[in-house]
Order: sequence, then C-alpha cells, then structure tokens
Amino acid sequence: MVDAVNAGTTAGSASAAMKQTMGMNKDDFLTLFVTQLQNQDPLNPMDGTQFISQLAQLTQVEQAYNTNSNLEKLISMMNDSSALSSLSYIGKEVIAAGSQVALTSGGEANLSCVLPKAAEQVVVEIYDSGGTTVRTLTQGQTAAGPATLVWDGRNDAGTALPSGTYSFAVKGIDSSGNTFTCETRTGGKVDGVSFSGSSPVLTVGALEIPFSSLLSVKGGS
Repeated sequence: MVDAVNAGTTAGSASAAMKQTMGMNKDDFLTLFVTQLQNQDPLNPMDGTQFISQLAQLTQVEQAYNTNSNLEKLISMMNDSSALSSLSYIGKEVIAAGSQVALTSGGEANLSCVLPKAAEQVVVEIYDSGGTTVRTLTQGQTAAGPATLVWDGRNDAGTALPSGTYSFAVKGIDSSGNTFTCETRTGGKVDGVSFSGSSPVLTVGALEIPFSSLLSVKGGS
C-alpha cells in the first residue's frame, strides 16, 4: 500500500510547483504533470476537473512558449531590418542635437547653433577632450535662427590642433548686453555605421551620432 502521507506531500509539492509553470517551457510542465500523476495518492486521486484544468494549463504554457519564440524571431528580424536601414544613411548630410565636432588636423570644422533671438555678438568657446578652452571665436550681429561659424582648426595662439573630437558652447549677447545660451548642433556627412553598442549609431569622422539625436537628413543617394 502506498504511504498516503508521503503521497499527499509529494502531490502537494507538485501542486505548489504548478503555480510557477508560466516560467517553465512545455517540456518542464509535462514532466511535472506526469510526475504528479505517478505520485498521486491512490486513496485520493486527482478528479476530472483538476485533470482538465491542468491540461488547459499545459496548453497555455505551450502557447506562451510558442508566442515567446515567435516574438524573438520577430525582434531579430526587426533588428536586422534596422541595421540594413541604417546603412542607407552613409553619404548623407545629417544634423543632430549635440555639442561635439570632429576635426581633421589641418582642416576646418563648422560649428552650428540656433539663436533664440537676434544677437549683437555671438561667442563660441571650443574645448579639447580634457575640457580646456583652446579657442574662442566671435561673430558680429547675427539674426535669430540657425547660424554657423567656421573654425579653422587652430588654437588661440594660431597653432593647428591635432585631429580628434572637440566640444563647443555658444552664447549670444543682445543689444542690452545680456547674454543668452544657444542650442548647439553637430553633424556632417555620414561615413559609416557602428554596431558595437546596443543599437546602431552613425559615424561622422570620429563622431558617433545616435539616431535619437537626429534632427534632419539630406542629400546622398
């Protein structure tokens, strides 16, 4: 005769584990279900309602498992599509929110911003990777809206700076002598796409531009 106490304990443990089935795959559930049947108390076997209920749970687990599998395939396909789509940006001119600029030694760089109002003078400070100011540029009266200053790639002493990524800040001075900040813009011609991170980013020289910061795209094929 089967020990009713031990059998009841085994069945109870299986029932408790059954509550966690949604974290299992269908094979785990089936194994647990068969084990429960084999170890049930013959004096108090599972009734028909319980049997049907647990078979229904098995169906739900299998459906959830198949749904998760299909979702993973869909996400993979979407990621592949996103990667292919990002390659179409190569060769195009992009503008993005940001305050970094890539400089090639001996070359120039465009420093763009948006003035919220007209300025009597615009002041641009350029910093190296360590945050040290390497150049200060000024421009006279400038209308509200987008503006671009050209940096010749030299420091305040006139020495050409090495290639690398620099940052800049822009402020305006109005007719009353009050200063105000201006939104900076970065960008240029996309020369590649980096897939090293969790999502693709566009590369413009040494710059990496995430898609979330893009403001406009133009040109290219």
